[in-house]
Amino acid sequence: MRKLICTYLSLITVLLASILPSTPLAQVIAPEVQTLLTRAPLNAEIPVIITRTNAVDVKTLRAPSKALLRSAIVANLRSRSALNLVPLITFLEKNGARRVRELWLTNSVAAILPASTVERLNTYPGISSIRLDEVISLPEAMPAVAAPLEWNIAAVGADLLWNIGFTGQGVVVANMDSGVDLNHADLTGRWRGGENSWFDAFDATTTAPRDGYGHGTATMSIIVGGDAGGTAIGVAPGAQWIAARVFDDQGDATTSTLHQGFQWVLDPDGDPATDDAPDVVNNSWGFRGLVDRCYLEFQTDIRTLQAAGIAVIFSAGNEGPNPSTSISPANNPESFAVGAVDSSLTIANFSSRGPSACILDNDFFPEVVAPGVNIKVADLTFGLPIPRFTYLNGTSFAAPHVAGGMALLRQAFPGLDPIELESALIDSAGDLGAMGPDDDYGFGMLDLLAAYRALVPCTDADGDGYFAETVCGSDQDCDDDDPDIYPGAPEIKHDGIDQDCNGYDLTIEIISAIYHPDVDELEVIATSDLRRRAGLQVDGYGPMTWKRRLRQWKLVVSPAGGDPGIIVVSGKEGLETAATTVPCTNICQGDVNDDGIVNILDKVVVRNNFGTDCSTLPIGEPCVGDANGDGIVNILDKVIVRNEFGRSDCLACQ
Repeated sequence: MRKLICTYLSLITVLLASILPSTPLAQVIAPEVQTLLTRAPLNAEIPVIITRTNAVDVKTLRAPSKALLRSAIVANLRSRSALNLVPLITFLEKNGARRVRELWLTNSVAAILPASTVERLNTYPGISSIRLDEVISLPEAMPAVAAPLEWNIAAVGADLLWNIGFTGQGVVVANMDSGVDLNHADLTGRWRGGENSWFDAFDATTTAPRDGYGHGTATMSIIVGGDAGGTAIGVAPGAQWIAARVFDDQGDATTSTLHQGFQWVLDPDGDPATDDAPDVVNNSWGFRGLVDRCYLEFQTDIRTLQAAGIAVIFSAGNEGPNPSTSISPANNPESFAVGAVDSSLTIANFSSRGPSACILDNDFFPEVVAPGVNIKVADLTFGLPIPRFTYLNGTSFAAPHVAGGMALLRQAFPGLDPIELESALIDSAGDLGAMGPDDDYGFGMLDLLAAYRALVPCTDADGDGYFAETVCGSDQDCDDDDPDIYPGAPEIKHDGIDQDCNGYDLTIEIISAIYHPDVDELEVIATSDLRRRAGLQVDGYGPMTWKRRLRQWKLVVSPAGGDPGIIVVSGKEGLETAATTVPCTNICQGDVNDDGIVNILDKVVVRNNFGTDCSTLPIGEPCVGDANGDGIVNILDKVIVRNEFGRSDCLACQ
């Protein structure tokens, strides 16, 4: 979320001061831990997270590049950990601690401690807080129904950025979830691979991604999935992925495993000198039991990742439809929360609404909305070679659209930091619901092409919807000062102007398109000012032949398969259409001059050729005046002309 000050921590401090004894123990131990200490015997064990004072302010660190800045951040955090946490860990292990884990990113230690040891920490110097290591569960699956293929991909405009050339190539995305099924065909080839691309908070011996719950496989498939099932399911299919399994096979995590996930994302290989962190991390989870509460457990993690140039995305939650149903961490000031809409771009009934419990002024929750109803996702393969798919509902499946979208934008603009990416998405979102931003849709619908255009100058001086630049999501306008000239515009023939931006004026003329029904033959003749360079063809029938001497293009098709009625001649400069014609048939024997009328002219023709023996004429020369076709011009022909005299319907044409 936008950088706004949340006073939640100060309010809690005041509240605790008013109800608990004014002692160091009461100040550092969280109320829920204090309750357990009061009720539990001294030998009881309590899972806690202990945070020390003297935290590093990563915002003060500077470096000439993103890689060096990340290195400086990790090095400083680990150096502080060596000073602050190692002695504390030694103390805890000597006092009965189990499952001790160093959380160097937050200057903390997670452990299971005897109740007596928790109380002994009262006298340990430099303790900032002792909090319960709480259990958090993934949202329950909400089965959906099949929807139009790729509707969600088109709805956010991902395919339009693909057409420009941005698929997420060179970008690394991560998710913190239940793992990822590496066996799925839409995901296996996109895993970055190596020892720095998989983290399992529950089993350090696993070396390859796995998922026993399915939620993480589904979310990752929306971010980077391919088209193994015949249609595209991922927003950034060119990106690579890494993953942190921080939820177990029952869909449960603890706050400490989530902290471990965040610090692994910041430094996957454990070496501050190498820059192997992802560009974006998706988090489709939240504290469902803390509706409309501001819980800042992960604020330091989020701030640190953002300072290192890693965009952090959260699902808004499935606690709608009532207002004030935000959950943490999505409602934290630093988070970027994503709500869900259906294919009609209507807010999903389950999508959590604002205002955010962490925001005290006029901000909005969520930031944006994205498709989250009837979304096709990758399903667990259970080791089988056939990719499986399912359809799901939830803001869990809306957030990955934003994570994938950020991957596309990061490829296009590698120098942008997370706040700049977030601002681009917010400023370009398509307004939905009530006019302007609101606490249902936030700033509106994710629109990746609009975000891209907001980041790159796109000029449309003549307002025809086509841009002068080649990278703005439309075919390039060849004349941005004339609204009648744009790709695909109607052409005016022989005016010397290229209206449709294909590089040529349209000069194609169809001289004739004749269909001969008696032999099922189609004959087309056309011309072009480009002459032999025109490359003309009759669509559906094939290329035409250039007749150099006649300066014409010709095509004869036999058999033609019937009269097409309309033919299209196309070439480099465009296309032209024409209706076919059928040769006329003369049905009057007396119309010996074939002018369509039996009149005095036909009598003259018979008289002038009277007595002609047609058999004596040269081969191929017509026997003019022989109306009945008996080979002699005689009295019978005069009779025919006299009998049909005056007819004007002799030519039967189509």
